[in-house]
Amino acid sequence: MTRSVIDPATDADAAPTETGNAGLDSSPKARPEGPGPRTTVTELTVTPEDRRIAWLATAAVGLSLVDAAIPSPLPGVKPGLANIVTLVVLLRYGWGTAVWVSVLRVLAGSLLLGYFLAPGFFLSLTGTMLSLATLGLACHLPRRWFGPVSLSILAAFAHIGGQLLLARAWLIPHDGVFLLTPVFAGAALVFGTLNGLIAAKLLAETTTPETARA
Repeated sequence: MTRSVIDPATDADAAPTETGNAGLDSSPKARPEGPGPRTTVTELTVTPEDRRIAWLATAAVGLSLVDAAIPSPLPGVKPGLANIVTLVVLLRYGWGTAVWVSVLRVLAGSLLLGYFLAPGFFLSLTGTMLSLATLGLACHLPRRWFGPVSLSILAAFAHIGGQLLLARAWLIPHDGVFLLTPVFAGAALVFGTLNGLIAAKLLAETTTPETARA
């Protein structure tokens, strides 16, 4: 008596010839996926507010580059042209937007000028933060007494005050650094007034009937 032995592998290969293509599913869903994690795509929604902040921060960074190119007889005495953008943003779009624009300006400006995480970066950041805190408090004061010029002067004094305090606590641990206070205060008064006047003019030129009623 003869016994027939069928190899499983041969049987598997021969199965399609016996049954035809009825047992095959050519649908893409039936194909096994390859090993490894699946790739996920995260979509970020860009709002008009994001675009506005980006454009305003770009303008502030540009003014910072111009400011850095102006020669100064004393380190730290600069016109602070980027503060013009901060004032316009503060009075037009609010304190929150002004914070975003100022922080982005400090970060991007320090990267472009090559002093990111250097002492100059922390001096600029400290002055900016104290200036923004002062402006945030001043926004609650009567607007008829504290306009763009007054706010600009307050921000300039806060900015230079923050830099002097950080310099005393970190870079120059001696009270002699405060001997420069009259010089820095005089520069803050002059440049703060000029920047405030420019900001007031820009606000007056860009005021529309809708914003005036608001």
